[in-house]
Amino acid sequence: MNEIQDNTVDTQDEMSGILSDFSQFYILLLLSEGPKHGYGLIKEFRNRTRKTLSAGTVYPFLRKLEERELISKVDMSGGKRSKLVYSLTVEGRKFTDRLFQRFASMTASAIEPSLDVCVSCGVRIYEGGYHEEIKGQLLAFCCSHCAAAFKRQQ
Repeated sequence: MNEIQDNTVDTQDEMSGILSDFSQFYILLLLSEGPKHGYGLIKEFRNRTRKTLSAGTVYPFLRKLEERELISKVDMSGGKRSKLVYSLTVEGRKFTDRLFQRFASMTASAIEPSLDVCVSCGVRIYEGGYHEEIKGQLLAFCCSHCAAAFKRQQ
């Protein structure tokens, strides 16, 4: 196995030991945006996904992340209730960067076959784009300027 394959296997093992479902991935996404307290994670998850995330899911996962030194917590209590704020550590930031790169790669692999490619410049068109019929064929372009450039080359 080469070094890249070894790294992929290591990353897969590391991630499978920490992540078991989408909600955990999303908790890491929220923490990557900045420090959050547990209830803040639950509330933000609900606002963005319209799904309920229980405290029984959030807090054990936060403990696991803390045990692995991927997050740290600070007590920001100001009254009767304790308010623990969780932040990614340097190692946690590295972990989430690897995780998100892998997710982006998987997403790109899934989406890429359905993308149009600009006939003129070769850029992948994720949404919108410009379509024009040229010589009886409907062609995809990223913009009208590429369509005009393509027609000049014909």
